[in-house]
Amino acid sequence: MRGGSRHRWFPYAVIALLLAILAAGTTSNLIRNPQPRLVSDGIPGRTATHADSALVSGKYDDLVQHALADLDGLTLPNGATLAGWNGPWRYVWPRDASFVAVARCAIGQYDEALDVLAFLNRVRPSTGRWEARYTETGGRVDDGRASQLDGSGWVLWATWFCRAGDRYWEMVRESADQIVTELAPDGLPAPSSDYWERRETELTLGTVAPLLTGLRSAVRIATDQHQPAEATRWQAALETLSAATDRVFGPDYPRTPAAATSFVEPGVEPVSIGGGADAIVTVLGPPFAPARAVVSTAIDRAHAVLTQPNGGVTPGESWRADGVSWTPQTALFALSAAARGDQATANTLLSWLDQHRTSTGALPEKVNRDLEPAGEAPLAWTAALVVLADTALQNPLPTP
Repeated sequence: MRGGSRHRWFPYAVIALLLAILAAGTTSNLIRNPQPRLVSDGIPGRTATHADSALVSGKYDDLVQHALADLDGLTLPNGATLAGWNGPWRYVWPRDASFVAVARCAIGQYDEALDVLAFLNRVRPSTGRWEARYTETGGRVDDGRASQLDGSGWVLWATWFCRAGDRYWEMVRESADQIVTELAPDGLPAPSSDYWERRETELTLGTVAPLLTGLRSAVRIATDQHQPAEATRWQAALETLSAATDRVFGPDYPRTPAAATSFVEPGVEPVSIGGGADAIVTVLGPPFAPARAVVSTAIDRAHAVLTQPNGGVTPGESWRADGVSWTPQTALFALSAAARGDQATANTLLSWLDQHRTSTGALPEKVNRDLEPAGEAPLAWTAALVVLADTALQNPLPTP
Protein backbone atom coordinates (compact mmCIF):
# COMPACT_ATOMS: atom_id res chain seq x y z
CA MET A 1 0.00 0.00 0.00
CA ARG A 2 2.75 2.43 0.91
CA GLY A 3 4.51 1.70 -2.44
CA GLY A 4 1.27 2.25 -4.35
CA SER A 5 0.64 5.48 -2.50
CA ARG A 6 4.16 6.65 -3.32
CA HIS A 7 3.60 5.97 -7.02
CA ARG A 8 0.32 7.87 -6.97
CA TRP A 9 1.97 10.94 -5.44
CA PHE A 10 5.04 10.83 -7.66
CA PRO A 11 3.51 12.64 -10.69
CA TYR A 12 2.24 15.45 -8.46
CA ALA A 13 5.70 15.88 -6.96
CA VAL A 14 7.21 16.14 -10.43
CA ILE A 15 4.59 18.68 -11.50
CA ALA A 16 5.21 20.73 -8.37
CA LEU A 17 8.95 20.66 -9.02
CA LEU A 18 8.49 21.75 -12.64
CA LEU A 19 6.17 24.59 -11.60
CA ALA A 20 8.74 25.74 -9.04
CA ILE A 21 11.47 25.74 -11.69
CA LEU A 22 9.20 27.66 -14.08
CA ALA A 23 8.36 30.22 -11.41
CA ALA A 24 12.04 30.65 -10.55
CA GLY A 25 12.86 31.14 -14.21
CA THR A 26 10.10 33.71 -14.63
CA THR A 27 11.24 35.59 -11.54
CA SER A 28 14.83 35.52 -12.79
CA ASN A 29 13.76 36.85 -16.18
CA LEU A 30 11.77 39.67 -14.59
CA ILE A 31 14.83 40.63 -12.53
CA ARG A 32 17.07 40.59 -15.62
CA ASN A 33 14.49 42.47 -17.70
CA PRO A 34 12.73 44.96 -15.43
CA GLN A 35 9.52 46.55 -16.59
CA PRO A 36 10.42 49.52 -18.82
CA ARG A 37 8.77 52.87 -18.15
CA LEU A 38 8.03 55.98 -20.18
CA VAL A 39 11.09 58.20 -20.55
CA SER A 40 9.27 61.25 -21.87
CA ASP A 41 5.89 62.12 -23.27
CA GLY A 42 5.48 64.57 -26.12
CA ILE A 43 7.37 67.48 -27.61
CA PRO A 44 7.25 70.78 -25.73
CA GLY A 45 5.03 73.26 -27.54
CA ARG A 46 3.79 71.01 -30.32
CA THR A 47 0.15 71.39 -31.34
CA ALA A 48 -2.30 68.60 -30.65
CA THR A 49 -3.32 68.07 -34.28
CA HIS A 50 -1.75 68.58 -37.65
CA ALA A 51 -2.46 71.86 -39.37
CA ASP A 52 -3.66 70.26 -42.62
CA SER A 53 -6.26 67.72 -41.56
CA ALA A 54 -7.28 67.33 -45.22
CA LEU A 55 -4.23 65.13 -45.67
CA VAL A 56 -5.93 62.30 -43.82
CA SER A 57 -9.39 60.90 -44.21
CA GLY A 58 -10.14 57.59 -42.64
CA LYS A 59 -10.62 55.45 -39.57
CA TYR A 60 -7.36 56.55 -37.96
CA ASP A 61 -7.61 60.32 -38.46
CA ASP A 62 -6.67 61.22 -34.90
CA LEU A 63 -3.80 58.72 -34.80
CA VAL A 64 -2.36 59.97 -38.10
CA GLN A 65 -2.84 63.65 -37.31
CA HIS A 66 -0.95 63.24 -34.04
CA ALA A 67 1.76 61.27 -35.82
CA LEU A 68 2.15 64.05 -38.41
CA ALA A 69 2.21 66.71 -35.72
CA ASP A 70 4.98 64.81 -33.95
CA LEU A 71 6.94 64.49 -37.20
CA ASP A 72 6.58 68.25 -37.61
CA GLY A 73 7.96 68.74 -34.12
CA LEU A 74 10.84 66.30 -34.64
CA THR A 75 11.90 67.87 -37.95
CA LEU A 76 14.13 70.89 -37.46
CA PRO A 77 14.32 73.88 -39.85
CA ASN A 78 17.50 72.48 -41.47
CA GLY A 79 15.71 69.23 -42.39
CA ALA A 80 17.25 67.16 -39.60
CA THR A 81 14.61 64.68 -38.44
CA LEU A 82 15.27 63.56 -34.89
CA ALA A 83 14.47 59.98 -33.94
CA GLY A 84 13.10 61.32 -30.65
CA TRP A 85 13.14 64.56 -28.72
CA ASN A 86 15.29 63.59 -25.75
CA GLY A 87 18.72 62.26 -24.78
CA PRO A 88 20.08 59.35 -26.82
CA TRP A 89 17.21 59.62 -29.30
CA ARG A 90 18.01 63.22 -30.22
CA TYR A 91 19.99 62.29 -33.32
CA VAL A 92 19.28 61.69 -37.00
CA TRP A 93 19.32 58.06 -38.11
CA PRO A 94 19.42 57.69 -41.93
CA ARG A 95 16.92 54.84 -41.59
CA ASP A 96 14.36 56.81 -39.58
CA ALA A 97 14.81 59.94 -41.69
CA SER A 98 14.28 57.92 -44.89
CA PHE A 99 10.99 56.55 -43.58
CA VAL A 100 9.90 60.06 -42.63
CA ALA A 101 10.66 61.32 -46.14
CA VAL A 102 8.67 58.43 -47.65
CA ALA A 103 5.73 59.05 -45.33
CA ARG A 104 5.72 62.73 -46.26
CA CYS A 105 5.75 61.94 -49.99
CA ALA A 106 3.04 59.30 -49.58
CA ILE A 107 0.60 62.01 -48.46
CA GLY A 108 1.83 64.73 -50.80
CA GLN A 109 4.10 66.69 -48.44
CA TYR A 110 6.89 66.91 -51.02
CA ASP A 111 8.53 70.08 -49.76
CA GLU A 112 8.87 68.66 -46.26
CA ALA A 113 10.23 65.40 -47.67
CA LEU A 114 12.81 67.19 -49.80
CA ASP A 115 14.02 69.06 -46.70
CA VAL A 116 14.71 65.70 -45.05
CA LEU A 117 16.49 64.36 -48.13
CA ALA A 118 18.51 67.56 -48.43
CA PHE A 119 19.85 67.04 -44.91
CA LEU A 120 20.80 63.44 -45.76
CA ASN A 121 22.49 64.66 -48.93
CA ARG A 122 24.59 67.11 -46.90
CA VAL A 123 25.85 64.42 -44.53
CA ARG A 124 26.22 61.61 -47.07
CA PRO A 125 29.50 59.67 -47.11
CA SER A 126 31.28 60.17 -50.42
CA THR A 127 32.75 56.70 -49.86
CA GLY A 128 32.04 54.03 -47.29
CA ARG A 129 29.05 53.24 -45.14
CA TRP A 130 26.60 55.68 -43.67
CA GLU A 131 27.11 56.42 -39.99
CA ALA A 132 24.56 54.92 -37.61
CA ARG A 133 23.42 58.43 -36.68
CA TYR A 134 24.29 62.10 -37.00
CA THR A 135 23.90 65.16 -34.80
CA GLU A 136 21.17 67.63 -35.63
CA THR A 137 23.79 69.88 -37.26
CA GLY A 138 25.14 67.03 -39.39
CA GLY A 139 28.14 65.99 -37.34
CA ARG A 140 29.29 62.45 -36.72
CA VAL A 141 28.37 60.97 -33.33
CA ASP A 142 31.51 59.62 -31.66
CA ASP A 143 30.08 57.01 -29.30
CA GLY A 144 31.75 53.88 -30.61
CA ARG A 145 28.67 52.85 -32.54
CA ALA A 146 29.59 51.11 -35.78
CA SER A 147 28.62 52.46 -39.19
CA GLN A 148 25.64 50.74 -40.79
CA LEU A 149 25.50 49.47 -44.36
CA ASP A 150 21.70 49.35 -44.37
CA GLY A 151 21.62 53.16 -44.55
CA SER A 152 22.61 52.96 -48.22
CA GLY A 153 19.49 50.92 -48.94
CA TRP A 154 17.06 53.06 -46.96
CA VAL A 155 18.26 56.34 -48.50
CA LEU A 156 18.01 54.96 -52.04
CA TRP A 157 14.44 53.81 -51.40
CA ALA A 158 13.40 57.20 -50.03
CA THR A 159 15.00 59.06 -52.92
CA TRP A 160 13.23 56.86 -55.47
CA PHE A 161 9.88 57.00 -53.67
CA CYS A 162 10.01 60.80 -53.60
CA ARG A 163 11.08 61.00 -57.26
CA ALA A 164 14.16 62.96 -56.30
CA GLY A 165 16.75 60.96 -58.19
CA ASP A 166 17.63 63.85 -60.50
CA ARG A 167 18.16 66.23 -57.60
CA TYR A 168 20.24 63.80 -55.55
CA TRP A 169 21.92 61.75 -58.27
CA GLU A 170 25.34 61.85 -56.62
CA MET A 171 23.89 60.52 -53.36
CA VAL A 172 22.17 57.78 -55.33
CA ARG A 173 25.32 56.84 -57.25
CA GLU A 174 27.54 56.78 -54.19
CA SER A 175 25.11 54.75 -52.07
CA ALA A 176 24.35 52.20 -54.80
CA ASP A 177 28.03 51.80 -55.69
CA GLN A 178 28.82 51.27 -52.01
CA ILE A 179 26.40 48.35 -51.94
CA VAL A 180 28.03 46.88 -55.04
CA THR A 181 31.47 47.28 -53.48
CA GLU A 182 30.37 45.42 -50.35
CA LEU A 183 29.24 42.27 -52.16
CA ALA A 184 31.66 39.37 -51.76
CA PRO A 185 32.15 36.52 -54.30
CA ASP A 186 29.29 34.63 -52.61
CA GLY A 187 26.96 37.52 -53.48
CA LEU A 188 26.50 38.74 -49.91
CA PRO A 189 27.98 41.65 -47.94
CA ALA A 190 30.04 41.34 -44.78
CA PRO A 191 28.35 41.61 -41.36
CA SER A 192 27.19 45.08 -40.39
CA SER A 193 25.23 46.68 -37.59
CA ASP A 194 21.56 47.11 -38.43
CA TYR A 195 18.43 48.42 -36.72
CA TRP A 196 19.16 46.30 -33.63
CA GLU A 197 21.98 48.80 -32.99
CA ARG A 198 24.68 46.34 -31.97
CA ARG A 199 27.87 44.96 -33.48
CA GLU A 200 27.22 41.82 -35.47
CA THR A 201 29.55 38.91 -36.16
CA GLU A 202 27.15 37.32 -38.64
CA LEU A 203 25.38 38.83 -41.62
CA THR A 204 21.77 39.69 -40.74
CA LEU A 205 18.57 40.03 -42.69
CA GLY A 206 18.42 43.52 -41.19
CA THR A 207 21.24 44.47 -43.54
CA VAL A 208 20.35 42.37 -46.58
CA ALA A 209 16.64 43.30 -46.90
CA PRO A 210 17.17 47.10 -47.09
CA LEU A 211 20.03 46.62 -49.57
CA LEU A 212 17.73 44.68 -51.91
CA THR A 213 15.15 47.46 -51.73
CA GLY A 214 17.87 50.05 -52.24
CA LEU A 215 19.29 48.38 -55.35
CA ARG A 216 15.83 47.98 -56.87
CA SER A 217 15.23 51.67 -56.24
CA ALA A 218 18.62 52.62 -57.68
CA VAL A 219 17.94 50.69 -60.88
CA ARG A 220 14.63 52.52 -61.27
CA ILE A 221 16.30 55.88 -60.69
CA ALA A 222 19.14 55.16 -63.12
CA THR A 223 16.66 54.06 -65.78
CA ASP A 224 14.58 57.20 -65.31
CA GLN A 225 17.73 59.36 -65.44
CA HIS A 226 18.95 57.68 -68.64
CA GLN A 227 22.06 56.29 -66.98
CA PRO A 228 22.31 52.87 -68.68
CA ALA A 229 25.76 51.95 -67.38
CA GLU A 230 24.70 52.42 -63.75
CA ALA A 231 21.36 50.72 -64.34
CA THR A 232 23.10 47.66 -65.81
CA ARG A 233 25.70 47.49 -63.05
CA TRP A 234 23.17 47.85 -60.25
CA GLN A 235 20.75 45.37 -61.86
CA ALA A 236 23.52 42.77 -61.98
CA ALA A 237 24.31 43.38 -58.31
CA LEU A 238 20.61 43.15 -57.45
CA GLU A 239 20.27 39.78 -59.17
CA THR A 240 23.41 38.50 -57.45
CA LEU A 241 22.30 39.65 -54.00
CA SER A 242 18.74 38.43 -54.52
CA ALA A 243 19.86 34.93 -55.54
CA ALA A 244 22.30 34.75 -52.63
CA THR A 245 19.63 35.89 -50.16
CA ASP A 246 17.21 33.20 -51.30
CA ARG A 247 19.94 30.57 -51.21
CA VAL A 248 21.33 31.44 -47.78
CA PHE A 249 18.30 32.81 -45.90
CA GLY A 250 15.36 31.07 -47.61
CA PRO A 251 12.77 29.76 -47.31
CA ASP A 252 11.96 31.19 -43.85
CA TYR A 253 14.31 34.21 -43.99
CA PRO A 254 15.45 34.23 -40.35
CA ARG A 255 17.64 36.95 -38.85
CA THR A 256 20.89 35.12 -39.64
CA PRO A 257 21.53 32.55 -42.36
CA ALA A 258 19.79 29.22 -41.92
CA ALA A 259 22.60 26.82 -40.99
CA ALA A 260 20.47 23.69 -41.07
CA THR A 261 16.99 22.39 -41.71
CA SER A 262 14.96 20.62 -39.05
CA PHE A 263 12.45 17.95 -40.05
CA VAL A 264 10.15 17.62 -37.08
CA GLU A 265 8.35 14.52 -38.34
CA PRO A 266 7.27 13.04 -41.66
CA GLY A 267 4.62 15.14 -43.35
CA VAL A 268 5.46 18.27 -41.36
CA GLU A 269 6.91 21.23 -43.24
CA PRO A 270 10.67 21.61 -42.63
CA VAL A 271 11.81 24.63 -40.67
CA SER A 272 15.11 26.46 -41.19
CA ILE A 273 17.34 26.87 -38.16
CA GLY A 274 19.01 30.27 -38.07
CA GLY A 275 18.92 33.31 -35.87
CA GLY A 276 15.17 33.09 -35.36
CA ALA A 277 12.43 35.23 -36.85
CA ASP A 278 13.11 38.94 -37.36
CA ALA A 279 10.50 41.63 -38.02
CA ILE A 280 12.66 42.97 -40.85
CA VAL A 281 11.43 40.07 -43.00
CA THR A 282 8.57 42.44 -43.84
CA VAL A 283 11.00 44.42 -46.01
CA LEU A 284 11.29 41.46 -48.41
CA GLY A 285 7.67 42.03 -49.44
CA PRO A 286 5.37 44.93 -50.41
CA PRO A 287 5.70 47.87 -50.33
CA PHE A 288 9.48 47.37 -50.36
CA ALA A 289 9.61 44.56 -52.92
CA PRO A 290 7.25 42.73 -55.30
CA ALA A 291 5.05 40.14 -53.63
CA ARG A 292 6.19 36.50 -53.56
CA ALA A 293 4.27 33.65 -51.98
CA VAL A 294 7.30 32.25 -50.13
CA VAL A 295 8.00 35.66 -48.60
CA SER A 296 4.37 36.24 -47.60
CA THR A 297 4.42 32.88 -45.82
CA ALA A 298 7.63 33.85 -44.01
CA ILE A 299 6.16 37.21 -42.99
CA ASP A 300 2.99 35.63 -41.60
CA ARG A 301 5.05 33.01 -39.75
CA ALA A 302 7.32 35.68 -38.24
CA HIS A 303 4.31 37.75 -37.16
CA ALA A 304 2.85 34.77 -35.32
CA VAL A 305 6.16 33.96 -33.63
CA LEU A 306 6.98 37.55 -32.63
CA THR A 307 3.56 38.57 -31.28
CA GLN A 308 3.76 39.18 -27.54
CA PRO A 309 1.13 38.46 -24.86
CA ASN A 310 0.32 42.18 -24.74
CA GLY A 311 -0.69 42.09 -28.42
CA GLY A 312 2.24 43.91 -30.00
CA VAL A 313 5.37 42.61 -31.69
CA THR A 314 8.97 42.16 -30.57
CA PRO A 315 11.88 42.80 -33.00
CA GLY A 316 13.18 39.25 -33.04
CA GLU A 317 12.72 35.71 -31.80
CA SER A 318 16.12 35.85 -30.11
CA TRP A 319 15.36 39.28 -28.60
CA ARG A 320 15.23 39.53 -24.83
CA ALA A 321 12.27 37.57 -23.49
CA ASP A 322 10.63 40.32 -21.46
CA GLY A 323 7.13 40.38 -22.98
CA VAL A 324 7.60 43.98 -24.15
CA SER A 325 6.37 45.07 -27.58
CA TRP A 326 8.16 47.57 -29.80
CA THR A 327 6.00 49.92 -31.80
CA PRO A 328 8.22 50.27 -34.92
CA GLN A 329 8.13 46.54 -35.52
CA THR A 330 4.40 46.35 -34.79
CA ALA A 331 3.86 49.15 -37.30
CA LEU A 332 6.11 47.39 -39.85
CA PHE A 333 3.81 44.37 -39.76
CA ALA A 334 0.80 46.70 -40.07
CA LEU A 335 2.34 48.32 -43.15
CA SER A 336 3.22 44.93 -44.62
CA ALA A 337 -0.30 43.61 -44.08
CA ALA A 338 -1.90 46.71 -45.61
CA ALA A 339 0.41 46.62 -48.63
CA ARG A 340 -0.29 42.90 -49.17
CA GLY A 341 -4.07 43.37 -48.98
CA ASP A 342 -4.52 41.86 -45.52
CA GLN A 343 -6.73 44.62 -44.18
CA ALA A 344 -7.88 42.64 -41.14
CA THR A 345 -4.35 42.28 -39.77
CA ALA A 346 -3.45 45.85 -40.65
CA ASN A 347 -6.52 47.18 -38.84
CA THR A 348 -5.87 45.00 -35.80
CA LEU A 349 -2.30 46.28 -35.45
CA LEU A 350 -3.12 49.93 -36.16
CA SER A 351 -5.96 49.79 -33.64
CA TRP A 352 -3.54 48.33 -31.09
CA LEU A 353 -1.07 51.15 -31.72
CA ASP A 354 -3.90 53.69 -31.50
CA GLN A 355 -5.01 52.31 -28.14
CA HIS A 356 -1.54 52.36 -26.60
CA ARG A 357 -0.51 55.95 -27.18
CA THR A 358 0.63 58.23 -24.38
CA SER A 359 -1.48 60.83 -22.59
CA THR A 360 -0.46 63.42 -25.19
CA GLY A 361 -1.44 61.14 -28.07
CA ALA A 362 2.17 60.35 -28.98
CA LEU A 363 3.34 56.96 -30.20
CA PRO A 364 5.87 55.52 -27.74
CA GLU A 365 8.88 53.35 -28.53
CA LYS A 366 7.52 50.39 -26.53
CA VAL A 367 4.49 49.02 -24.71
CA ASN A 368 5.37 47.12 -21.56
CA ARG A 369 3.87 43.99 -20.03
CA ASP A 370 1.25 46.02 -18.17
CA LEU A 371 0.12 47.62 -21.45
CA GLU A 372 1.70 50.94 -20.46
CA PRO A 373 3.58 53.15 -22.95
CA ALA A 374 7.34 52.93 -22.36
CA GLY A 375 10.56 54.35 -23.73
CA GLU A 376 10.77 57.54 -25.76
CA ALA A 377 7.61 59.25 -27.03
CA PRO A 378 7.13 60.28 -29.73
CA LEU A 379 9.30 58.09 -31.94
CA ALA A 380 9.77 59.28 -35.54
CA TRP A 381 10.12 55.81 -37.08
CA THR A 382 6.85 54.61 -35.58
CA ALA A 383 5.03 57.80 -36.53
CA ALA A 384 6.20 57.52 -40.14
CA LEU A 385 5.26 53.84 -40.34
CA VAL A 386 1.77 54.54 -39.00
CA VAL A 387 1.24 57.22 -41.67
CA LEU A 388 2.40 54.78 -44.34
CA ALA A 389 0.26 51.90 -43.06
CA ASP A 390 -2.83 54.09 -42.97
CA THR A 391 -2.08 55.36 -46.48
CA ALA A 392 -1.57 51.80 -47.76
CA LEU A 393 -4.99 50.83 -46.41
CA GLN A 394 -6.57 53.48 -48.62
CA ASN A 395 -4.40 53.38 -51.74
CA PRO A 396 -1.65 51.06 -52.99
CA LEU A 397 1.87 52.34 -52.34
CA PRO A 398 4.43 52.19 -55.17
CA THR A 399 6.89 49.30 -54.95
CA PRO A 400 10.36 49.45 -56.50
